[in-house]
Amino acid sequence: MSRATSVLYDAPGPLARRRERIGSVVGGLLVLALVGVGAWYAAGRGVFEADRWAVLWDPPKNQSALDVWRSLLVVGLGATLRAAAVAAPLALLLGLVLAVLRTTRLAPVRVAASVVIELFRGLPVLLMMFFALLAFGWSAFAAVIFGLTVYNMAVIAEIVRAGLAALPKGQSEAAAAIGLSRGQTLRLVLLPQALRTMAPSLVAQLVVLLKDSSLGFIVGYSELLKAIQNNAQYFGNASVVALFTVGAGIYLVVNISLSRLALRLQGRTRRTAAPAVDVTAPGPAPRGATTGH
Repeated sequence: MSRATSVLYDAPGPLARRRERIGSVVGGLLVLALVGVGAWYAAGRGVFEADRWAVLWDPPKNQSALDVWRSLLVVGLGATLRAAAVAAPLALLLGLVLAVLRTTRLAPVRVAASVVIELFRGLPVLLMMFFALLAFGWSAFAAVIFGLTVYNMAVIAEIVRAGLAALPKGQSEAAAAIGLSRGQTLRLVLLPQALRTMAPSLVAQLVVLLKDSSLGFIVGYSELLKAIQNNAQYFGNASVVALFTVGAGIYLVVNISLSRLALRLQGRTRRTAAPAVDVTAPGPAPRGATTGH
């Protein structure tokens, strides 16, 4: 436990640890009970009958299981990942630019950036997709990219701005004292620290972006949810539970994998990167200087 943590919080004693263990056991039993009740209810409605899941290995209507899995994993998931792969870098880049513009000393630029951030942060993603589709006449793919980008860039801009605001003011003052310009201070001192601090929040927002891509099926984009819906309509209501369960599992695997990968890369970067230079820290004493009181 760090010194700061030990000052703010007392270490739990034997009684507190015993209560935590009891609470964990009771909470786990409650969760298991809820899962059991749900499974019992689902079994009573025939959810676990083999014919409800046969679409995954022996689909009807002269279709092969390979076709079903290909439509889900290659066509559907591929379209979802393609939209996220385009929208995520755009949202990160534009969000970073907006965050920098919002912290500038030029009042008109700062106000304009604030208006853009508040506007797109307050509008639903689906509304932006429909706007691009109907007003601009763009394709479904372009409409999905537009909606995901403009909403998430506004949220990312606020995340980065909060990270910059949380840094000690002495960082900027000391950077100015050693002759760094405003741009150099942001690029060399402030932004690297803010991005490292805000990395978990940025990763979480990118996971949200990936999940929001499922809204694309409403505007006609053939992503994973649309592929599930098409298969369910083709094979009938008996296949709905199996197809949507598989879809939920795919979303969970992808999102959890991305989160774990990002956190692992973040930890590796922290271990391998050189320690950040604190411009407010005192430098070494000049040669020949003496210390005294």
